[in-house]
Amino acid sequence: MLDLPPLQQERIVCSITAAIKYQVPANILLAIAETEGGKPGMVVANRNGTYDIGPMQFNSAYLNDLRKYGIGPAHVAANGCYPYDLAAWRLRQHLLHDKGDILTKAANYHSRTASHNQQYRGDLVKKTEKWAYWLQFNFSTYKSRLFI
Repeated sequence: MLDLPPLQQERIVCSITAAIKYQVPANILLAIAETEGGKPGMVVANRNGTYDIGPMQFNSAYLNDLRKYGIGPAHVAANGCYPYDLAAWRLRQHLLHDKGDILTKAANYHSRTASHNQQYRGDLVKKTEKWAYWLQFNFSTYKSRLFI
C-alpha cells in the first residue's frame, strides 16, 4: 500500500478503520469513498440547495442532526479519519433503517430519489466487488490463513 498516493492511503486506512468501528462492510464504505471522490476541504454545491463537503462528500442536510453534538462543516471537510467516521455512522443509519437490499440502502448515502439511487447503486455494485477482492487479497484474516 505504500506505493499509493498519500490521499488514497488515507482513504483506505480511514475507511477500513471506520467500517470496523461502525460495523459496516468495509468494501461498501471503500466503494462510497471512491465514488464520492472528495478531498479534504472540498465543497460542491448540489441543485437542491444542499452541498457536499470533504473527502466523503458528506451532504450538508445531515449536519442538522449533528449540530447538537457540535459537529459542523469543518469537521466533515477535515483531513484525517474523522470525516470517514461520520460517513460510516451515516451509512450505518441507512443500513439499519432504510428499506431495500443492502446496496440500495448504501446508495441512499447519495440519494433516496429512485433514479439517482439506482444509478449510484449500479456504480457501487462494481466497486464493492472490486474492493471485496482487494481486501481479501491484501488483508489476510485468521479464517483465510487457516484455509489457504
